[in-house]
Amino acid sequence: MKRAPEPKDDLMPTPPRSQALEKLFAERIVVLDGAMGSMVQTYKLGEADYRGEQFKTHPHELKNNSDVLCITRPDVIEAIHLQYLEAGADVIETNTFGATSIAQADFKLEPHVKAMNLAAIACARRAVEKAEAKTPGRTCFIAGAIGPLNRTLSLSPDVNRPEYRAVTWNQVVDAYTEQIRALLEGGVDALLVETIFDTLNSKAALFAIEGVFDEVGYRVPVMVSVTITDRSGRTLSGQTITAFYNSIRHAKPFSVGINCALGGKDMRPYVEELAQVAECYVSCYPNAGLPNAFGGYDETPADMANVLGDFAKQGWLNLVGGCCGSTPAHIAAIAQAVKSQKPHVVGAPHTVQRLSGLEPLTIR
Repeated sequence: MKRAPEPKDDLMPTPPRSQALEKLFAERIVVLDGAMGSMVQTYKLGEADYRGEQFKTHPHELKNNSDVLCITRPDVIEAIHLQYLEAGADVIETNTFGATSIAQADFKLEPHVKAMNLAAIACARRAVEKAEAKTPGRTCFIAGAIGPLNRTLSLSPDVNRPEYRAVTWNQVVDAYTEQIRALLEGGVDALLVETIFDTLNSKAALFAIEGVFDEVGYRVPVMVSVTITDRSGRTLSGQTITAFYNSIRHAKPFSVGINCALGGKDMRPYVEELAQVAECYVSCYPNAGLPNAFGGYDETPADMANVLGDFAKQGWLNLVGGCCGSTPAHIAAIAQAVKSQKPHVVGAPHTVQRLSGLEPLTIR
């Protein structure tokens, strides 16, 4: 099995823009952007848009592959990024949620993964430059989005074969390594491992990140965000929020948080719990409520702002934004709601051994 180095906090340099992002977190609550996929849907794009000229003769249907739009309709992706920046986002995520060879295998686009990631960063960079030009002195940041994959290391896709896995650890590490190399080559200011439903997949991503940091000789902030899949308060692979944190704390993330799956109201106890145990910054970017019967999202900008504003008031947050169903209007309202609130104060490092399975275990 491949081995990666342990995180090195003080041995590797950090690029200037990443240092500026770290400084911003120390000063105030930072605002992340909102949903990409549901925003893309408002453009009513067809198969021809997804193919563009580059993939006009590609043998597989490409519609709904949002990541490829960075190559074929960069104007759409750039426009969405710019809307979020104009709404008050400090950080935008690259449109690379599924830009790995494993995810792109569904569309037969594995050879284009590097180009896809580089094109995504270019879209984000153009939007950032326009936003910064409009407001002299403003600095906006780009987080390289790393999604959870459509295959899992912890769960079998076949109920009759519980031991079966559709992918191996090394395959997952290789896929993430390819993406992370491209994201760093393109110049992202941070990496965001997000919407984690299988902790083992996320550990493979963190493993790959450390390996690439060792290759390039520098590091950027690594943000981690898990998804609690329902009101049971657990990930899809069965862990509680504290057990999840114990599983990934060895990677010394810059921030850890919760996104997707639930609306903000249902996230409340888990955000509070995470803020109590985390030794790093805390983030939260929920959906605009749970999907309704038509697949839409009903929470208004005011609804989301009220919930997240209260979380900030309680002292739980350092980074806040929106996930599925959120729009620039949601982000504008959220940014206003947290503007006067003080950021979460990071807790002291744990001095006892903390382990985890599905539940946390503390050895005193």
